[in-house]
Amino acid sequence: MNRLRHPRTIALVGKYHSPEIAESLRRLAEYLHERGVSVFVERETAEHIGKRVDLARWVTCGFNDIGAHADAAIVLGGDGTMLNAARRLARYCVPLVGVNQGRLGFMTDIARDDMLSCMDDLLDGRFQRENRMLLAAEVVRDGKELASNVALNDVVVDKGAIGRMIEFELFIDGEFIYNLRSDGLIVSTPTGSTAYSLSAGGPILHPTLTGIALVPLCPHALTNRPVIVNDNADIELRVVRADEPRVHFDGQLTLDLQPGDSVRLYRSEHTICFLHPPGYSYFAMLRQKLQWSERPKGS
Repeated sequence: MNRLRHPRTIALVGKYHSPEIAESLRRLAEYLHERGVSVFVERETAEHIGKRVDLARWVTCGFNDIGAHADAAIVLGGDGTMLNAARRLARYCVPLVGVNQGRLGFMTDIARDDMLSCMDDLLDGRFQRENRMLLAAEVVRDGKELASNVALNDVVVDKGAIGRMIEFELFIDGEFIYNLRSDGLIVSTPTGSTAYSLSAGGPILHPTLTGIALVPLCPHALTNRPVIVNDNADIELRVVRADEPRVHFDGQLTLDLQPGDSVRLYRSEHTICFLHPPGYSYFAMLRQKLQWSERPKGS
């Protein structure tokens, strides 16, 4: 992994409705300022938590300005906060550091109590870079693009609120694969393999792998199993029959679909760069978050 050398301008992004994050962000901003770092606070973050702490000393700006000027962005919150920041900053290649103030925190690997002690390693260039792939998605209706977006975790097409199943056709690189009747289908990146995909019985993919997991949600035919395809595959889901079909991007953005719509997915030209503290191990993180057993005594 490559290291990030001595960042001089750092943006802070936080979960909006949390008094704990407001105080953590204030402490972090003051610490970075004392180390000679220029501090930006993301505008929506400042608007929400500025009611609890005084942020007048710091520059507030939107994601576009962060993308243009910041050497790194520190995200305070849980995985949801990180997912939102990652999508907003994907085109700018700004490295992301996660401070976990949520619950599981698969993508935010610095504990709140260790936040300030880790900053010395970040500022002295000892954090390690790790690139993660993104999914790009286009929704096509009557031959015209209706919407597009990116996802770091997954894109999910599902049946909506109605109890009936959704039926759609799956194509990979233009080849018909199968007709699926189910509650939906999860199209997951390796990063997203420990999220919704995992709860649906999908495999865990190491984040450095180049693959995309297709995981059916409660398929009508038990022979429809999770499949992993190469990350250069073009994937298309054509909605055949459904009452209220929808497509979700990272579980945060939702778009209503109609029968006949297509959702086309492929690897995005952009990647997300995570910065990890010294000693970070993906498998150690899994052992902790998934509560895997410890090493047997005497081994």
